[in-house]
Amino acid sequence: MCDTCSSMDRRKFLQHSALGLAALALPQWAFGAKSEGSKSKDEKKGPKEENRAAPAKPANSNQKVTPEEAMARLMEGNKRFVSTKMFHPNESLDARARLATGQAPFAAILGCADSRVPPEIVFDHGLGDIFAVRVAGNILEDAGSGSFEYAVEHLGVPLIVVLAHERCGAVKAAVDGIESGEVAPGHIAELVRKLKPAVDKSKDAPGDKYENAMRENAKRMAAELAGLEPILKEKVDGGKLKVVAMRYDLDTGIVEVL
Repeated sequence: MCDTCSSMDRRKFLQHSALGLAALALPQWAFGAKSEGSKSKDEKKGPKEENRAAPAKPANSNQKVTPEEAMARLMEGNKRFVSTKMFHPNESLDARARLATGQAPFAAILGCADSRVPPEIVFDHGLGDIFAVRVAGNILEDAGSGSFEYAVEHLGVPLIVVLAHERCGAVKAAVDGIESGEVAPGHIAELVRKLKPAVDKSKDAPGDKYENAMRENAKRMAAELAGLEPILKEKVDGGKLKVVAMRYDLDTGIVEVL
């Protein structure tokens, strides 16, 4: 064999040897394998752990809920929402299947149509838990009244909440329109008409005029619902139904009873 060929073979041998040693020195992750430190928390722990606290389940025919228990569920859910420790209950495939043939909500809510105040989210409940009727300014109308009568009479709801909120656009429009004497366009005029009694009653109260009108309207709507005859008033008088007004704070997420 010639000297030149031998020299070339030696150089190739040394190059391959150097590459092999370098490969042995590389960490496992360089070849696609994960080191213990790079593994995700789920991989280290193994199977995903179940939630320690069981989420509140909706009422059913075998689980009667009192007005006080229903109130406690809502307020506990709001605390979870405020602290961002939500359960997000009854959103699974199993919940959908279980509720496909019927519903038994534990509370009914007359809420504002405002996109920032969805009842199921601010109270941290899910499918089948809350019977919601939403109208701008959380006002009560005939169709809404019938909806709540259905919820109480046929679904056994023990609690109705009128959920108002700060900086309500419908309330502001009503206050400003009534003060200026301008007629609201289209069907918005009907919202103003329904809100007018609350605006008139609260106009001389100290403090923020919009806040005062919003609170007064929520209490008026709650009183109107509680007095609806014959279904709701009878349930209220018999202690089987409670109607309360609440206020949602857009800044803190806290719901308070008015």
